[in-house]
Amino acid sequence: MTYQNIIIIIIAYLLGAIPSSVWIGKIFFNKDIRKYGSKNAGATNAIRVLGPKAGIPVLIIDIFKGWLAVNLVFFIKNNFVPNTDAFIDFQIILAISALIGHIFPVYVGFKGGKGVATLLGIAIALYPYAIIVIIGIFIIIFIITKYISLSSVISAIAFPFIVIFIFNSKSNHWLIIFSIATAVFVLITHRKNIRRLVKGEETKFKFKKEI
Repeated sequence: MTYQNIIIIIIAYLLGAIPSSVWIGKIFFNKDIRKYGSKNAGATNAIRVLGPKAGIPVLIIDIFKGWLAVNLVFFIKNNFVPNTDAFIDFQIILAISALIGHIFPVYVGFKGGKGVATLLGIAIALYPYAIIVIIGIFIIIFIITKYISLSSVISAIAFPFIVIFIFNSKSNHWLIIFSIATAVFVLITHRKNIRRLVKGEETKFKFKKEI
């Protein structure tokens, strides 16, 4: 682990920590999104509280910062050969750093979002083919149920199975482990949503402001 690698890891964290929903809410709407709606600093709550004109840019930024953090590995000279195990291992380290940044952002008191959009950006970078299937599953479940949380949970559960059995069964073992960890992470961060779904209390998603 060189100084250059450590600096890149820190940059990945700082990228992931960019609180797009909080900053957009405060700058353009004079609202701290963490005090409204689900009180989550994520794209879904941004759309609910601030509307699609604010929420969609938040979604795009959160996805992009996850993707960009993973691809910071390309800025390291002479250390890694693309698509080797060492290269992929370091990409996963960057992914974890960015995800920690999103959940615990240094810029706004370490109170961030659940990280689903950032995870999507990470997955696009690490699993470009598998993620196409996952997005398809998410869209189908959402169209049928109108529940973002249920769509996220089912997609997360399906993710490691798709990675292991369809696309990456013989690839880097850390990619497989990270796909499983991603599913577990989404289940943990959505445990309150899951309880509300079981009780029939979860709110269906609508593309309009709530307040």
